[in-house]
Amino acid sequence: MKTHIYFSLVFFLFSVAQGLNPKCETQDHGSNLQVFHIYSPCSPFKPSKPLSWEEDVLQTQAKDQARLQYLSSLVAKKSVVPIASGRQIVQSPTYIVRANIGTPPQTLLMAMDTSNDAAWIPCTGCLGCSSTVFDNAKSTTFQSLGCQAPQCKQVQNPSCDGSGNTCIFNMTYGGSTIAANLSQDTFTLANDSVSSYTFGCLQKTTGNSVPPQGLLGLGRGPLSLLSQTQDLYQATFSYCLPNFRSANFSGSLRLGPVGQPVRIKYTPLLKNPRRPSLYFVNLIGIRVGNKVVDIPPSAIAFNPTTGAGTIIDSGTVFTRLVEPAYVAVRDEFRRRVKVANVTSLGGFDTCYTVPIVAPTITFMFTSMNVTLPQDNLLIHSTAGSITCLAMASAPDNVNSVLNVIANMQQQNHRILFDVPNSRLGVARELCT
Repeated sequence: MKTHIYFSLVFFLFSVAQGLNPKCETQDHGSNLQVFHIYSPCSPFKPSKPLSWEEDVLQTQAKDQARLQYLSSLVAKKSVVPIASGRQIVQSPTYIVRANIGTPPQTLLMAMDTSNDAAWIPCTGCLGCSSTVFDNAKSTTFQSLGCQAPQCKQVQNPSCDGSGNTCIFNMTYGGSTIAANLSQDTFTLANDSVSSYTFGCLQKTTGNSVPPQGLLGLGRGPLSLLSQTQDLYQATFSYCLPNFRSANFSGSLRLGPVGQPVRIKYTPLLKNPRRPSLYFVNLIGIRVGNKVVDIPPSAIAFNPTTGAGTIIDSGTVFTRLVEPAYVAVRDEFRRRVKVANVTSLGGFDTCYTVPIVAPTITFMFTSMNVTLPQDNLLIHSTAGSITCLAMASAPDNVNSVLNVIANMQQQNHRILFDVPNSRLGVARELCT
């Protein structure tokens, strides 16, 4: 009972300090974590000055462009610093969860990223980090890992400090670079405590793509949450993502096989050695209305040699299809809408200034079809004067032959990642 009161008090004080509405406090329970949209009323990271709808869309597109460049760089292992409009782009993932770190616990909101492995959080003394940091000196269970630790070989670009007592790693993330000390401490997620969890304790960041309070990696690599909690969660998790316009959040991250939906459709999860951390699925076709559009097989083919294919990603907002696939979908969509006056907004080239009746779009995967309703396909201006198809063409370069099924198209679905059985499940679920 005392522990429960302590955690409640900690989060209440944290909420007040961060400007959260106490009404947004909903206790995580079991192995279930509440999922916030980063711009929701329950998030401390929402813009201090509300953006217009057009500004919001254009800014989100810029972030997505940086995200696509980041995902494409994973195969080439390049340092990609995307530039647009003469400034660096913020490329933070869209959804965040609450975690308690250390002993006694300190509460941070961590970005949920299915395409990244190692967790990292800003620590005391970090240069370029946000004002909210983890005070590792106050945790009795915190320890740095030395260069001889096996985990030091599992991070990108490891190096040693002068004494060899601390393993340091450097990496790029979107438009930023980070330097972190490889460390361990207790992570508490909902009611589950994970001792000696390996993560990066951020010492320096440049650029502005780093999530303010850190990142929880849900990818497939050796230092991801799944790999470090095999015994606890059996490399299984699901999430239901709330719409960013939702007045209340009710999204959830459900860790482990217990409580996962029974009635759910599955498609095989594929592993691509060129991009080993990403969750690939086999997209075999796309239907607009009742017509399967004509897409060259090479545009959607899974290719373990080149790293091409289709991934499910929690950090990209709008689905990106390689150009031949996108053009086929877009042209059939326009034909069925039957409105001659098509306009554009930023990277969206299929927008309308009159009310439309849009066809459904169905992603056809091996053994599973997912039909998207209009809420997952269209974005509307606040005044309702502009409506756009919320998809776009992927960047056209050699490293990004990658179709990305993004989080707007996943909203109000339960997405289940069952790695031991190599399958991905999708079921409709109201998350708003």
